[in-house]
Amino acid sequence: MAIRIIISGGGTGGHIFPAIAIANAVKRLAPDTEILFVGANGRMEMEKVPAAGYEIIGLDIQGIDRSSLWKNWNLPFKLLSSMMKSNRILKSFKPDVAVGVGGYASGPLLLAAKRAGIPYLIQEQNSFAGVTNKKLGNKAAKICVAFEGMERFFPASKIMLTGNPIRPDAVNIEGKQAEALAFFGLDANKPTVLITGGSLGALTLNQALKTHYSDLVNAGVQVIWQCGSYYYEELKLIQAIGVRVFPFIQRMDLAYALADLIISRAGAGTIAELCVVGKPTILVPSPNVAEDHQTKNALALVHNQAAIMVKDAEAVDVLVEQALAVLSDSSASQSLSENIKKLALPDADEVIAREVIKLATK
Repeated sequence: MAIRIIISGGGTGGHIFPAIAIANAVKRLAPDTEILFVGANGRMEMEKVPAAGYEIIGLDIQGIDRSSLWKNWNLPFKLLSSMMKSNRILKSFKPDVAVGVGGYASGPLLLAAKRAGIPYLIQEQNSFAGVTNKKLGNKAAKICVAFEGMERFFPASKIMLTGNPIRPDAVNIEGKQAEALAFFGLDANKPTVLITGGSLGALTLNQALKTHYSDLVNAGVQVIWQCGSYYYEELKLIQAIGVRVFPFIQRMDLAYALADLIISRAGAGTIAELCVVGKPTILVPSPNVAEDHQTKNALALVHNQAAIMVKDAEAVDVLVEQALAVLSDSSASQSLSENIKKLALPDADEVIAREVIKLATK
């Protein structure tokens, strides 16, 4: 009899890509498994999950709007509605196990699973656990984490250090230098900086590049720039010699392959990929995230001499200058590359998938 698994969560690429990676790994290990996703209406997962070949049901749920508290007046009603719908989904689908990857939909679904006596696994991606995961951790069957020291938040007996699932196609960079040069139309004799603010873009990174990209060009440095669709119309005109601007890079493997230095936000999923890719990295944590968890993610690498961190508030003034300093110091670049590779956990998807299958078949 085929096992049945519900995977809940989403909101950003940092949640969705690991969720899909876990699902794909489960299907590789147990092809007959039936998988249902539960996400939040209007969020990225409602498009990305079906594109990956999986069914998804949306909950009418949102996070807390910290910028304007009055916008949260209907949040209790949405939570109640999402709980009721989660109960109906569980009764209809009858899962053997539930998996929460974080994001708005994860809380109501896992809470409903807890009340229904369905075992659930939490996949905590960040070095500072989210509020929902902390509350649900005590009753979780297993908690898969990506950073050391998570006993601060969860029962030690339930923690398993697995790393974060990554997109295998994105980190498969070996032997792709020539293809990457042709794809981006860049010069093999010039160093290349990749700058990415994640799937949605990052205003601070874009402002830093918009203000100082000429410093890179004048220093003979090429730029691959994922700016996000929201900012693309404004920034697409910046197509100087050796500067390539994209709303979203579909072939991230080629971008990683060509990069001599990567500048990025410090989302957990991105960091997991960067550890496998093993290129010198500058992290600019977003200040607009719960519990400032991106700073904590970045510091976990900085303390291992595996990355450089630039504060968001300082990035417009110093980021490009710091990038040029790293590129001009081959010894520092090599050290950063070697140290970040030591933190790689490339098989996280299958390690987590085995735990999910184990829980489902108990």
